[in-house]
Amino acid sequence: QVQLVESGGGLVQPGGSLRLSCAASGIIFSINAMAWYRQAPGKERELVARLPSGGSTNYADSVKGRFTISRDYTKNMVYLQMNSLKSEDTAVYYCNYWYRSRFGGSPLEVWGQGTLVTVSS
Repeated sequence: QVQLVESGGGLVQPGGSLRLSCAASGIIFSINAMAWYRQAPGKERELVARLPSGGSTNYADSVKGRFTISRDYTKNMVYLQMNSLKSEDTAVYYCNYWYRSRFGGSPLEVWGQGTLVTVSS
């Protein structure tokens, strides 16, 4: 069974930077897409950035030019570099994979448990 674990969250001042990481455990045959979502208090979960295999990266308008999603193909890890952070970026950040197992079949989806990012002075 594949599990995802995020790390790198914490408290940062406005204008600061953080780098989130997401590591997968378990056996993954291939990855269709990796993504970061976030959920602020009292709000619905929203897509922050998505990196499909062989496709174009897309970002939420609110983070374009400030956040960068990247992937380590050898380790099945995904990262989110967050610069020029704002108070409105405060949220729990979740990584998300769509992948195929070695047993074939339809793509499967897995979520991490989330990591809290707090942007405050």
